[in-house]
Amino acid sequence: MLMRLSINSIYKATEGEGVLVGSPQIFIRFQGCNIGCVNCDSKDTWSFLENGNITMEEIFAKLRDLGGEKIKRVSITGGDPLHPSLINQTITLIKELKNRRYWVNIEAAGTRLPHEVFDQVDFISFDYKTPSTGVKTSVKLLSKLIEQYPNRHQVKSVIADREDFQNALAAYREIAGEEETLLPTSTWVLTPCYEPHEEFSGKRFQNILQWNEDEGGPFRVIGQQHKWVYGPAEKQV
Repeated sequence: MLMRLSINSIYKATEGEGVLVGSPQIFIRFQGCNIGCVNCDSKDTWSFLENGNITMEEIFAKLRDLGGEKIKRVSITGGDPLHPSLINQTITLIKELKNRRYWVNIEAAGTRLPHEVFDQVDFISFDYKTPSTGVKTSVKLLSKLIEQYPNRHQVKSVIADREDFQNALAAYREIAGEEETLLPTSTWVLTPCYEPHEEFSGKRFQNILQWNEDEGGPFRVIGQQHKWVYGPAEKQV
């Protein structure tokens, strides 16, 4: 019996955030997530499917249509591709992508550290959830990621206000220790958030830049390029 995967969408776009910003990729977005971030911009991916809706061969046919032999970078996102009910699908997909010589990034919500997935991918985008998301990331879990996958990951935090910034800074300092030796083995990116119906908040961006400068620049502040170019409500860009 053919495995059917629970997929929300597959689309080609240039990465708009984080250290990979500006890189054309094909995104495979899983369907199903129970993390519940307050400021999630993909709530249509939250509900779970009773059964998968697409076969592996259909996925690769879509990849060929979108990228041909030119775009061989894939970002697996969600939803939550690391949810226990989806992780076997994710592992099977990653193995087949690597067999077909794709470069693979996994978007991780920061709630789990599944080595059976992380050991196989080329890059890990790992969230550190700030208070405005309504979700908490374990600092111990984040520390293990940084220690076990040096130079193969980024940490991403959405920042809405000074409380979010201070929370991320406290976690950074807890992990880095007195000598603050976290970098360059880890790259921690702060992303200024968009509030509902907000086109752009230059003031929030300026504040975060200043806060980071005042602390000596432990983070990289990188905005969401795709939202500037296409508008904050546009999907699959």
